[in-house]
Amino acid sequence: MKHYIGASNPMRAQFEPKADYKAEHFAWRYEAGVGTITLNRPERKNPLTFDSYAELRDLFRALTYATDVKVIVVTGAGGNFCSGGDVHEIIGPLTGMRMPELLEFTRMTGDLVKAIRNCPQPIVGAIDGVCAGAGAMIALACDLRYGTPATRTAFLFTRVGLAGADMGACALLPRVIGQGRASELLFTGRAMTADEGQAWGFFNALHDSASLLDAATKVARDLAEGPSFAHGMTKTMLAQEWSMTIDQAIEAEAQAQAICMQTEDFKRAYEAFAAKRKPVFGGD
Repeated sequence: MKHYIGASNPMRAQFEPKADYKAEHFAWRYEAGVGTITLNRPERKNPLTFDSYAELRDLFRALTYATDVKVIVVTGAGGNFCSGGDVHEIIGPLTGMRMPELLEFTRMTGDLVKAIRNCPQPIVGAIDGVCAGAGAMIALACDLRYGTPATRTAFLFTRVGLAGADMGACALLPRVIGQGRASELLFTGRAMTADEGQAWGFFNALHDSASLLDAATKVARDLAEGPSFAHGMTKTMLAQEWSMTIDQAIEAEAQAQAICMQTEDFKRAYEAFAAKRKPVFGGD
């Protein structure tokens, strides 16, 4: 991975080059500016463990500095996305923990969502089959989501005796599908069907299972060819403007756009337009 920080910066040593990155608890692949994360415990519908939570969080934090990774795709192996926290490897041990340990765990899971949201690259979810619990939250944290007719998305925390308020669900889900619909899903824990997800704006589109990853990857590659600095600015403003007034948002966007107008990509776009050719963006 290339980095924003200079070679002399001591932080640089903690980030491995993309070609050398070997994920331990999921699969990682990089090609043509697109990094693909595949949750790959298909025999269990790709549940998360303490270790996979932590590694995913750390990878998304590191990707903040990876200028050669333009877009990220998140998917699951074996026809399912993610069944949430592993019942035996996470849920069982949690029942024996005391408050300090429990809070450490819940903060870590929330840190994964924050790392995904704070990552400047657009993140595309390719979501098939089971998408439940923490898996539903990873999907929700993505910027774009593509599903299949078989996708079932469940924020099923109440089904295991917990609040629907988990990993930012009560903040993020109403903003995507509306307060009333989010309230129903978070109170009942029932699965949202693929058709509901598309109608409510959770999914950008539905594809059949065989073509889902290809369709999501095409979107990612198209985005990767775009102005990546400007994409990062768009993602930042989409997040920050939730808490702004309209006047504050307009001023913030004026400043953001003025910054983007200083980039080489802005000049490249103008030069390409004048020459009647497609711009080739460099991300600077």
